Amino acid sequence: MNTRKPTAAQRLLLAASLLSALVLISACSSTSKGVQYPSGVPVVEVNPDERGSVAGTGIESQDLVAVTDKMARSILGIPQIANAVTQPVIVLDPVVNDTRFAIQKDMFLDRIRISLNQKAAGKVTFLARDRMAALQREQQLKQTGQVTASADPNTVEFKGADYFLTGKLSSLSTRTSQGLSDYVMYSFQLINARTSAIVWEDMAEIKKQGLEDAAYR
Repeated sequence: MNTRKPTAAQRLLLAASLLSALVLISACSSTSKGVQYPSGVPVVEVNPDERGSVAGTGIESQDLVAVTDKMARSILGIPQIANAVTQPVIVLDPVVNDTRFAIQKDMFLDRIRISLNQKAAGKVTFLARDRMAALQREQQLKQTGQVTASADPNTVEFKGADYFLTGKLSSLSTRTSQGLSDYVMYSFQLINARTSAIVWEDMAEIKKQGLEDAAYR
């Protein structure tokens, strides 16, 4: 039998074919693995009460946690709450934001309310006044018989407030060629709804300095 050796050109063509096949197999293998993520710094989970590596001089999560925890403890200690015979009824009045930071200011009162509901063991009652439109609509549906009612729908049962809980965020900002500084004062009040007397107020102060500004949303 006459076995003819492949020529140099044939060997080169065979090698090129094998290389193309290997490239095709590698491409198919990489695409089958799903999305290819770029290399870089991975996301790091940080506790809300800790200052992270991405930070500025403004209002941040650790400030929110520290301030609202302090206010909740302070409210629980006043006689109007601690010694109340019946549960005081509280309505949240929106916080005033007089700082330069565009933040979700109502998070402060939300966190104070949640903390008190968790730790006060039935000492206070909060009213959902921010849901009044939905509550009134439900009452109208019951009054017209469109939905069932477990009690007389014509009887007004919406509770009135004993106290209003509100607050204000104020700040002083300084900027020079060497950096910037922000001082923020967090003040909160509990107001008697019948007499307008301020039965409790407390505050917290936080000042930060840095080399550059940060964007807050």
